[in-house]
Amino acid sequence: MIRLFVAGLALWAGPALAVTCEDVVFEGLSYSICTVDPATERLELFLTDDIGTPYGDFADLQSAYETRSIPFAMNAGMYHEDRSPVGYFVLDGVEVRPLLTGASVGNFGLLPNGVFCIGSGTARVHETLALRNSGQTCAYATQSGPMLVIGNALHPRFLPDSTSRFVRNGVGTTALGDRAVFAISNQSVTFYEFARFFRDGLGLPDALYFDGNVSRLHAPSLGRSDNGRAMGPIVAVIE
Repeated sequence: MIRLFVAGLALWAGPALAVTCEDVVFEGLSYSICTVDPATERLELFLTDDIGTPYGDFADLQSAYETRSIPFAMNAGMYHEDRSPVGYFVLDGVEVRPLLTGASVGNFGLLPNGVFCIGSGTARVHETLALRNSGQTCAYATQSGPMLVIGNALHPRFLPDSTSRFVRNGVGTTALGDRAVFAISNQSVTFYEFARFFRDGLGLPDALYFDGNVSRLHAPSLGRSDNGRAMGPIVAVIE
């Protein structure tokens, strides 16, 4: 059982129902997490509106779905200046960007990187080459990097004594793909600390980094809908 602390009370993590957002503390560091059951919730990726304009922020996404509730949304991967995805991106079964498997720059190129893949009632984080070799298809997919946790192992390049700290966000999933946990740190953390939160704090075997310069969370139940620099890909639950 994984022991976290929520609002000063001990919490033992168990099966999640629908969308649940909460603030937790692990090893003295605070995180906001939203847990989604992909079998019961409409978990999708979003990029542009009907005329091809990037949504950019949560308010624009909500305006497009004004009659529906959005209990959770988060930026979902790195993007170019025009806000188009850097790597593999699939929307409703249509490939928008191809899978990138070679060397590249920045955090995205800190190999191995990975893909968050939403299927029929499932959501899984896959290492990029493993996804390519599996031949698996995704209804929605976004590629980012680096991987944080790979089969219960931390990314080999992460250092316990690193001094590189940012507010960071990402997603971790179970081996069965029946639970996805999206997390954002509420203070600057290292890659090592963030990866350990997913593996040792949340007990998830695979996790993927989304971003650090642009980390945003929309969680009305927590009273937050972050503003700031315009985003590219967004992952959200539309009820």
